[in-house]
Amino acid sequence: MASSGFRLDVDYEIEREKIKRFLEKFECEPSDAISPSRRSRSRGVVRQFPYQEYLKQIADRTLTKLEVSLDDVAKYDETDRLAFDIENNTRRYVSLFYEVIDELLPENNVAPSEDSDPIEVIIYQRRQQDAAREGTSAKPFPPDLTRRYAVTFKPRSVQKAVSVRDIKAAHVGKMVTVRGMVTRVSDVKPQAVVLCLSCDKCGHEVFQEVASHSTTPISQCTSEECKKNGTKGKLHLQTRASKLIKFQEIKLQELTDQVPMGHIPRSMSIHMYGEMTRSVNPGDVVLLSGIFLPVPYTGFKALRAGLITDTYLECHHVRQTKKQYAQMQETPEIAAQIETLADDPNIYTRLAKSIAPEIWGMSDVKKSLLLLLVGGSTKEMQDGMRIRGDLNICLMGDPGVAKSQLLKQISKIAPRGVYTTGRGSSGVGLTASVMKDPITEEMVLEGGALVLADNGVACIDEFDKMEDTDRTAIHEVMEQQTISISKAGITTTLNARASILAAANPQYGRYNLKKRVSENINLPTALLSRFDILFLMLDTPTAAQDLRLAQHIAYVHMHLRHPRVEGDADAVDTAVISNAGFRHYIAKARKFAPTIPKEVADYVVNAYVHLRSRAKELEEFQYTSARTLLSVIRMSTALARLHFAEEVTIAHVDEALRLMDVSKASLLDREDGPAQDPISVIFELIKTLSKDSHGQMQKEVSINRLRDRVIGKGYTEDDLSACLEAYRDLWMVTANGSKLRWMGVEEEEEL
Repeated sequence: MASSGFRLDVDYEIEREKIKRFLEKFECEPSDAISPSRRSRSRGVVRQFPYQEYLKQIADRTLTKLEVSLDDVAKYDETDRLAFDIENNTRRYVSLFYEVIDELLPENNVAPSEDSDPIEVIIYQRRQQDAAREGTSAKPFPPDLTRRYAVTFKPRSVQKAVSVRDIKAAHVGKMVTVRGMVTRVSDVKPQAVVLCLSCDKCGHEVFQEVASHSTTPISQCTSEECKKNGTKGKLHLQTRASKLIKFQEIKLQELTDQVPMGHIPRSMSIHMYGEMTRSVNPGDVVLLSGIFLPVPYTGFKALRAGLITDTYLECHHVRQTKKQYAQMQETPEIAAQIETLADDPNIYTRLAKSIAPEIWGMSDVKKSLLLLLVGGSTKEMQDGMRIRGDLNICLMGDPGVAKSQLLKQISKIAPRGVYTTGRGSSGVGLTASVMKDPITEEMVLEGGALVLADNGVACIDEFDKMEDTDRTAIHEVMEQQTISISKAGITTTLNARASILAAANPQYGRYNLKKRVSENINLPTALLSRFDILFLMLDTPTAAQDLRLAQHIAYVHMHLRHPRVEGDADAVDTAVISNAGFRHYIAKARKFAPTIPKEVADYVVNAYVHLRSRAKELEEFQYTSARTLLSVIRMSTALARLHFAEEVTIAHVDEALRLMDVSKASLLDREDGPAQDPISVIFELIKTLSKDSHGQMQKEVSINRLRDRVIGKGYTEDDLSACLEAYRDLWMVTANGSKLRWMGVEEEEEL
């Protein structure tokens, strides 16, 4: 490996020959790692000499960007000297590659047709003029004007990414890879590379190369004819004959784990050109590789700054660390893994266990969070009205029940997850702010946390600590999923199609049983009705559960991982799925759009009417409205998507209703307590589950379904067994203990 210093004895003619030999003679085996984009550009054929094929495509105008992999350069040059020099003097080697490629490219002498691009016509005419100018004193045309491709470098796979604050003066001019989050993306605008100026007296064309963002065009003609005639012809800009490329500036900010204690995150300007533009969006966590360069201030900033210059990164390569669901590509191994998981009848529980396995218990809370990640299907009507499919969940509970840890885990699992706290967030920080663009000096919008979480999850901790004025800013986001802005002359609507996951404490820190429910929650009804599920997580002292929780926490602190199997720490648990497999499974599930059959729709309607009839019992806890019906439909659809089903079934609806009951179970158990007879409650529950969508009694009901609902209500299997024994004269257990058959239902007897 070469030493980490600059080489002073570089002969660039020799370097040119090295580059030429590399482009002509580099070969790879068919099994070598060639990117899928390269395969597609090669029309599905893996070439033995890939860069020769790329040069042919550039000559045929079918390829506009040549990405040179430094892994390929290091593989070709065994001394590793060429790759090292490219990394330490990148800008110079970009120009060397341009010069060598211009020599190697065959001339495209095909006359342009009527369908050709206007630039092709101009280039063809320029070549003819070049041939006519041979032997004259006319200046040749700049190579940037006729060059129809761009050269970029892909960093080595072993190169480590650094944070923004770790880039120092020693990195100027070198290839660096920086990791961070994109916070702002400017509009794509044309930037001049070569200006074409024509004289109004003699018609002479002058070409002026532009090396920075600002330049002063030449005003007087310098041709021999104007000098001979003594006329000072004025030069006018010809936009059609000039060369303009796409330009975009983005802001990259440090991630939370890269900021030292007591510091604020730093940001860096990234410049993107040509095909690199529009490759990132606000909220993306990316690895950007490019050349770290200084740029002098211009205009009034230059008067204030003096000799101080700004810095930026000229981007060459972008790599997404967490791709969006729609951008994930399935490999054969991942497809086989997803197929295996889909065949598992217990996949619902396995995926729920894979969310924060270090946190003990809370299976129903994790199942709800799993449904939040999957989401329901967004419906769009013919008149343009949208009904959201994303779920909103609020976790309210006593301190120390791992609410914040669950929020952190969800923000890491989701491809677009933003974590923020209520006290540290303002209404403008959550929605959007108006600021002045540093380049164009126009008033532009900068998205807040909810805009950055578009098509993702926004996790808001300490939700109860937010100011009321700031909290009202998210009312529109939670239902319409848009943000309406009307400030500083800008009137627009931004998309914020995000799921809201909020965590809050009761008003008095811990839940006070002597106070009413509404006094403990202290959130407005208009906001509570927008949450699909409001989980009340109370810290109830129970000897058996406290013992298991303490053992679990002690094991995690000793071994820095969760116990593999409960009760046997050394056994291997295959139920937990990795984050990568988790994301790919959810990406596949989100492609399904299940429909609701008529019988299931009738069942949902009857269930909603039953919930409204019980509204008096829970009016202080959660207001039951039409939004509750939509919540049941969204959760049922999410369950169907999770099982790769094309239709929603009654079992999916029952599970959605069970989760809604479980969210209130801890409160009901503590309020009513021993006054309720478990056997009577379970008997009424069995009667309810035995009715079909039309209210008619069915002959049989599944005992597994009964067991799930009974446990979801907070009772035990012993209570269920006691109920079955107490009313054994009314039913009989059949099908090896899996079915409960009513006796006398055929005669339609009233129970």
